[in-house]
Amino acid sequence: MQSEILRRPFALAVAPNGARKTHIDHPRLPVTPDELAQCARECVDAGAAMIHLHVRKADATHSLEVADYVPAIAAVRKAVGDRLVLQLTTEAVGIYQPAQQIATVHALRPEAASVAVRELAPDDAALPAAAQFFQWMHREHVVAQYILYDAEDVRRYAALRASGAIPEGRHWVLFVLGRYSVGQKSSPSDLLPFLAAWTEAGLDRSGTQWAVCAFGRQEADCAAAAVMLGGHARIGFENNMTLPDGSTAPDNAGLLRAVRAPLQSLGYAAMTADELRRALA
Repeated sequence: MQSEILRRPFALAVAPNGARKTHIDHPRLPVTPDELAQCARECVDAGAAMIHLHVRKADATHSLEVADYVPAIAAVRKAVGDRLVLQLTTEAVGIYQPAQQIATVHALRPEAASVAVRELAPDDAALPAAAQFFQWMHREHVVAQYILYDAEDVRRYAALRASGAIPEGRHWVLFVLGRYSVGQKSSPSDLLPFLAAWTEAGLDRSGTQWAVCAFGRQEADCAAAAVMLGGHARIGFENNMTLPDGSTAPDNAGLLRAVRAPLQSLGYAAMTADELRRALA
């Protein structure tokens, strides 16, 4: 009797807004705490296990200020409770310096936070402060997601792990597909250099959870490729507003459904927030 193919459960994270887009880009792009709360409710129902949270100042520009984060976090938690892992961004957007990015996470002590290796540890001079921060997150059970933009970032991440600057376990990584391609249009083949660099660095894909995010119409294809190779996916208006058929998505939940439904038809199960928490513990 032929054995069944093992299909690992996958997690969908929603990145509903990003740092730069506004209602001009899409009327359903969430900006205010109330809009983020409504988006969170819709995305839980559409299969999300995590929300990647960007917040804004009163003028709708990017913020890492604690005073802007607090009402948004409260609104999302009131809307969905623990049904979403709530991950804060630390993206600099050319505004914030590493010390400010770190201070925000220290002050809020979130369940999870994403950090770009090239922003926090760009060179050896920045490494002591970055390493102290990475180790603090590990000790305090703030689940880090290390954002990697290319194969060189993968090699940098591997070196930081080997040195102990990034502690083993209780974190995952995000491969950003097509960030520096022409027009920022991703394709599933963009994943291959990341995986090749991962293997060359001696890292074990089954031992560290990983996910992808992608730009443009092939976002769902990139997500499916990642899931079928044992990874997870981050979906949402931050990087893409187009459904696979080329039409504009009605909302973030629509993008999630476009990824989740085909994968479930192939026998892959979407994780809940608690299942993702256990996978990252």
